[in-house]
Amino acid sequence: MIVWLKRAIFLCNLLSLIFLLSSASAQQDSAQNKLHLLVLPVIARSIETSWSFGTVGAFTFHIGKKDSTVRTSNFQVLGLYSLKKQLITALNGTLYFPKEKYILTEQFSFSFFPDKFWGLGKSTPDSNEEPYNFKQVYIYLHGQHALAKYFYLGFLYEYQNLLKIEYQHAGLFDKENVVGRKAYHVSGLGLSLMYDTRNNAFAPDKGVLLQTSFNHFDPIEGSDFSYTNYVVDLRSYIKTFKKQVIAFQAYGFFNNGDTPLRSLASLGGANSMRGYYAGRYRDKNLAVLQAEYRIPVIGRLGVVAFGGIGNVTNHPNDLNFDLLKYSYGGGMRFALRKSEKLNLRFDYGIGKGKKDSGFYFQLGEAF
Repeated sequence: MIVWLKRAIFLCNLLSLIFLLSSASAQQDSAQNKLHLLVLPVIARSIETSWSFGTVGAFTFHIGKKDSTVRTSNFQVLGLYSLKKQLITALNGTLYFPKEKYILTEQFSFSFFPDKFWGLGKSTPDSNEEPYNFKQVYIYLHGQHALAKYFYLGFLYEYQNLLKIEYQHAGLFDKENVVGRKAYHVSGLGLSLMYDTRNNAFAPDKGVLLQTSFNHFDPIEGSDFSYTNYVVDLRSYIKTFKKQVIAFQAYGFFNNGDTPLRSLASLGGANSMRGYYAGRYRDKNLAVLQAEYRIPVIGRLGVVAFGGIGNVTNHPNDLNFDLLKYSYGGGMRFALRKSEKLNLRFDYGIGKGKKDSGFYFQLGEAF
């Protein structure tokens, strides 16, 4: 009864917000300014945060003379505080320079986050659930240079400072000898190679993205641990009929070396395997395959259906169908800016376990 009451209250808030945004964003779509700004209060809910409140600002613009072949640059500024006493502040975005000769992606965040840990591996039971807290500063910079049409060479920098970690002593962290259970910082440099034919930065309806990268963390770079991270991200977007879109993603996240807690592969969250708590399953390696069917309904409203499979493991050779995780669900979309396809999304995901389900209220598509 209480659960459904909360959901009803949330839907009322969501519909009120959509009504307000419809009026505001309709005026913005008719404007001819290069810089578009949307600032709004946020009432959000996810499995990890419960109810959270704050403010989000979304900036969209073109650098230099507007060119229809150059995707829209964007910044998002976010400040959230949840009923679980979690604080999240972040600045992230992507800059597309003239003719897309250069692309810069950046993320800066500070968070204080009471979190949960179930142990390492793909077979951790729900009964393992153990609370812990962390305070973190995070910086990510990814600059890319066009080698040829659609091809980019990139340089990565990642910095992570775990200012504080509090956990139950003699609990799971100590029993499993988890690397990084004390305060630490890591710093790493890496390279990337990308092939990108997507036609939009927020919600593409055609094109392909293939991006591979590695990032090496070493004491020489000021890191407390030595390890290397490898990422493979393949996405494809196919327009079917009446502007409906099928989106696919195959994602791999692999680590080699002494990988600390907050750099481990993490299954679940708002963008991957929706329905699972972000970090419900953790280990050095992760593989996920997911798809989403996006259907415009009327005006600014649309609906989606999604599903995915994935797993974590300590060794890449053990990524198989044993104890495979799955998730599925659906959601609603509201176009804040139709011209740029910037959507507000409301999803409900369901996972394999009895406790693996929940709502997500986010800005922008999952992938």
